[in-house]
Amino acid sequence: MNFDSKQLRQVLGAFPTGVTVVTTIDAAGQAYGVTANSFSSVSLDPPLILWSQSNTSSSHAAFRDAERFVVNIMADDQVQVANQFARSGIDKFKDITTHAGLGGVPVIDGTAASLECLKVAAYPGGDHTIFIGLIERFKRSDRGSLAFAQGKYMVTFAHDLGGTVGVDNGVCNLASIEAVRLGSAALAQVCEEIGQRTLGLAVWGSHGPTMVRWEPSKNPVSPYLQTGVVVSLTQSATGLAFATFSDSPEVKRRIEEELSLRRAASNADTGDFERRVAEARQHGLARAIGKAPSQRHQVTVNAFSAPVFDAQGRMVMALSTTCQADRLRSDWYGEVPCALLGAARRLSARMGHTTSPAVAAQAIKTE
Repeated sequence: MNFDSKQLRQVLGAFPTGVTVVTTIDAAGQAYGVTANSFSSVSLDPPLILWSQSNTSSSHAAFRDAERFVVNIMADDQVQVANQFARSGIDKFKDITTHAGLGGVPVIDGTAASLECLKVAAYPGGDHTIFIGLIERFKRSDRGSLAFAQGKYMVTFAHDLGGTVGVDNGVCNLASIEAVRLGSAALAQVCEEIGQRTLGLAVWGSHGPTMVRWEPSKNPVSPYLQTGVVVSLTQSATGLAFATFSDSPEVKRRIEEELSLRRAASNADTGDFERRVAEARQHGLARAIGKAPSQRHQVTVNAFSAPVFDAQGRMVMALSTTCQADRLRSDWYGEVPCALLGAARRLSARMGHTTSPAVAAQAIKTE
């Protein structure tokens, strides 16, 4: 069969895997290492694993002839280690901390886990060789594992949130770690869905709606993105999402404070805030239309923000996109806001939120 290799790689990339660095030594004691995600368990009794290596790899002969190898499962902060061992023509072990394992094979420090193996078989597998290893010693740490899918590194997280997230005065706060982890893990995929536009995650912090994570995209809105920024409740799309969809007394109090400060500064609202809240409630997400260059981004931007709810129907975070106005139309029914709203609803469902029939009907109309 003739397949387009690029398309086949993309299809195979839909299956997330862990990331390993496999190490060995040759008869002269020279160390070798290669990054591989073609690793899998084979048997528990006896304890067998496998991995495969390209026959054209510069270290293939070393692994082919070696008696032992170690599978080092990368921790989620070892991207640099994985990248280093994926390159050729360099000293792969430079600045990498290791210790000698069984047979003197180097074991990389700081990993999520390691398996020291005796090679018991090697089989041809097309343009790769499949190596079977008998596990003789292993170690597991408490570190998270690095993952790989769709051509990029990812982090793993628990899908089951184990109940509802914590709240403070009825508003989800920065301590809602599981909710933030779930949202953070979804950002890269949502960024693709909305056409590589800047995507942010916000929660309610001690001073109001706070941006805690950005997915800058291949075309970031500006170089001035910052985490920890508290945004306006009445002027930003993210703030409007909290103002519209959170029923917390704390949010209502903050809204009145902000509107009062605007009046004192001769920027009376004259009903515009109420109109935008009504629009957001009608469409299921909030919108901010730029009329002049943003003070932060130095360009005119449009923005949308969709609420994410927990199992009790409380708004726990906002999923927001901010983009140059000429790349993001302000149309409520455009592809970007519809995709953003769909992503927020999927996140809400993962957190146990059940959409009411009325909201579901509105979603069909919107999407």
